[in-house]
Amino acid sequence: MDGNVASSSPSVAPVKQLAEPLTGVEAAKPSGTQSFLAQYTDNPFFSAGFGLAVLATAARFGQQGLKRGVDFARRRLLVDVEITRHDDAYDWFLRWMSAHQRSQMAGTSLSPETTRSKEPRGIIANMLDKILPRLHHLQIKTSKGKGPDGSAQTQFSLVPGQGAHILRYRNAFISVNRQRQGNAVDIATGTPFETVTLTTLYSHRHIFEALFTEAHAHAQQLQEGKTTVFTPWGAEWRAFGEPRRKRPLDSVILEEGVAEHIVADLKEFLSARTWYLDRGIPYRRGYLLYGPPGTGKSSFIQALAGHLDHDIAMLSVSERGMTDDRLNHLLLQVPQRTVVVLEDADAAFVNRAKADADGYAGATVTFSGLLNALDGIASAEERIIFLTTNHVERMDEALLRPGRVDLPARIGYATEWQIEKLWERFYLEQDKEGEGKKRFMERVRELGLVSAASPAMFQGFFLVHKGDVEGAIEKAGDLVVGSRDKLVG
Repeated sequence: MDGNVASSSPSVAPVKQLAEPLTGVEAAKPSGTQSFLAQYTDNPFFSAGFGLAVLATAARFGQQGLKRGVDFARRRLLVDVEITRHDDAYDWFLRWMSAHQRSQMAGTSLSPETTRSKEPRGIIANMLDKILPRLHHLQIKTSKGKGPDGSAQTQFSLVPGQGAHILRYRNAFISVNRQRQGNAVDIATGTPFETVTLTTLYSHRHIFEALFTEAHAHAQQLQEGKTTVFTPWGAEWRAFGEPRRKRPLDSVILEEGVAEHIVADLKEFLSARTWYLDRGIPYRRGYLLYGPPGTGKSSFIQALAGHLDHDIAMLSVSERGMTDDRLNHLLLQVPQRTVVVLEDADAAFVNRAKADADGYAGATVTFSGLLNALDGIASAEERIIFLTTNHVERMDEALLRPGRVDLPARIGYATEWQIEKLWERFYLEQDKEGEGKKRFMERVRELGLVSAASPAMFQGFFLVHKGDVEGAIEKAGDLVVGSRDKLVG
């Protein structure tokens, strides 16, 4: 038994030894997945392509990350201000920027707060002045007007053109980028849509308020002593031509006490804004000037607006294309410190059914639409409006009630007081003693011209005979109604 057992033990050991190598061989055999990957990883073309793909992906993510990082840094470090073409500050800024650059080159300043001293400046300041970028791409802006003698005058101003510019203001550098928005243009004027973008460091953001304040002050300085007249362009107001020289209030001679009464009432209204708002009363005032043609209604409004440092917005309800909605919108969009003038308010409601040669049957402003625009729920606040008419009898009583017309005033033919004031205005130097005035007034009474001829007729007559006292007295008969053709004979 022992022999058999001993002999059987060696036979088991080789089998176990043989099994161990077989197990190692099987472990060394690659699996199907490993063999598949090995075929591609050992391929140099695949390795190169895969590497390029990894690099491209990394570059893509890096580019996006860099862009986001730049955007984040820009938002944190820089601040932008955009000015559109339709904003009032657009023209203010461009004109101011040109003037600011010229003042820097001359060593002066537009603002008293930043006026340079005459003391010697430092080396760094002088170097900055030398390397300070100048405006190289400019755009010309032409304006036409009349001189004191009535001759035509043309003025040219240069403003920054399209593209990027660098501006230095109060030791801060500002990037100015003027861009045109594609081919889009304003249909009404043909003016392209543009924007101006100002960019500076976020730490200098406070200078924008000072910059625009100075630009506005510069614009006001250019318009000092002038009145801007606005007219409707589509659904907005546009300046009609260049600002006009203010007309002195005493240059329009109305009946004694009329002008003073209107001026006092309007000044009281302008000073009582808080009083109106505290009591919930709509802060608006309406005036009606009525009377024959040539009595000075429009001239007085122009002089009054200049006297109060207001501009004028001319509006006609009989204008072609005027509707209730457009009228109400325009009255809501009236520029600040502007007097609205609604001329010939009665004309819109006369012969409205009669079409002209083009088939136009009048404006589409309804009577109720006009009333709602003047004092309806959606009507504008803080508004001064003047209505003028030659035929007050044609106007409906509903239009003349308080709230729409607060102060009516008749502007009639020239009274004795007006004629005397007109005489003094033209002949005071030649007739200091007033003898000529007495003789002329006697002739006027004889001819029955008192309160029968308009101030415009007397003014035209005096212009024909300016400086000629005796000629004016002798030719007074030419003022008789029906003899106007003799004024130029």
